[in-house]
Amino acid sequence: MLRSLHIIGSRKMGGAEQFFQRLVRGLNGPDHCATAVVRPGSELRPVVGDSTRQFHVPMRNGWDILSGLAIRRLVRKERIDIVQSYMGRGTRLTRIPQGWGVKHVARLGGYYKIDGYYRHAHAWVGNTRKLCDYLVQQGLPSERVFYIGNFVEPRPATSPEDRETLRNLLRLPEDAFVLFALGRFTEVKGFDDLLPAFARLPAEVGGRPFFLVIAGDGPLKQKLLAQAAELGIEKRLRWAGWQNDPHPYFDLADLFVCPSRHETLGNVILEAWAHRLPVVSTSSLGGAELIRDGENGLLVPCQDPVGMADRMSELIRASDSDRSRIAERGYQTLCSEHSPEAVLAAYRALYQELLTA
Repeated sequence: MLRSLHIIGSRKMGGAEQFFQRLVRGLNGPDHCATAVVRPGSELRPVVGDSTRQFHVPMRNGWDILSGLAIRRLVRKERIDIVQSYMGRGTRLTRIPQGWGVKHVARLGGYYKIDGYYRHAHAWVGNTRKLCDYLVQQGLPSERVFYIGNFVEPRPATSPEDRETLRNLLRLPEDAFVLFALGRFTEVKGFDDLLPAFARLPAEVGGRPFFLVIAGDGPLKQKLLAQAAELGIEKRLRWAGWQNDPHPYFDLADLFVCPSRHETLGNVILEAWAHRLPVVSTSSLGGAELIRDGENGLLVPCQDPVGMADRMSELIRASDSDRSRIAERGYQTLCSEHSPEAVLAAYRALYQELLTA
């Protein structure tokens, strides 16, 4: 039985946190016990749920000595083999003494500062190839830097009844053509580029009323509401709030857009592909790595509302079969490179390699 401890210091939910709970849940099985360590007040606590063992450590900041000691005690008490930390706070607080025989894997989903936060780990996982290149450029030994992508879990389709309930909740006409986007309302997510892009698009698509649904929340919410009012698109825009489970919203959509100015990978693109949606994305680092322009999605430069409108217009003017073909290629990319089976197998193989080295 391999025992792994997964540590994350986030308070709010986001793409990294969604992947954290998927990975921990997916690793658990007859020969692997994966345990989560989260903050007591974290939004992750109920999401991880009762089906996965979890412990709660304050992790008030990266210098919280008592939390660091609590993590060490957990490692010894639970007889942990692998400790995997996520993001800076959890990684900085995880210090494994020499001689314990425990391996520390730092999993990164962004171009973070390495010194003082990550260099002390035994191995590092980047979720894109470009991120792995960055880690090596920062002086980490290439033989201990590993590329393992993210995955999303396949889900059964939302029932027609639940889809109709959601449609009514959002006040969408039955024949609406729905453009969907989601994420935190922060500057890097680019929603203030998406709104003027949407304002340039027609009010109907093939005779169907055209609506934008945005699921999310964050510090720029009031600014975005004011921008939408100024653009005069309020009647065609639906704010769905933050959704820990956006699955039904993907099922309701006809087209997905990722307007981010910076996205290391882009979990939302993977989720859209899992729902067989055609995708328009900015050419952020993650978008450009995932999407082959014109094949499994469409790319547009970051911070280019006019270009974004043009690329979305291409898809809404395309035939249903052309949109389906692009969506299907995205789904095939997901299955071949970002399936749960492939990613979980890669993590298990990495753990075995580290423990037998």
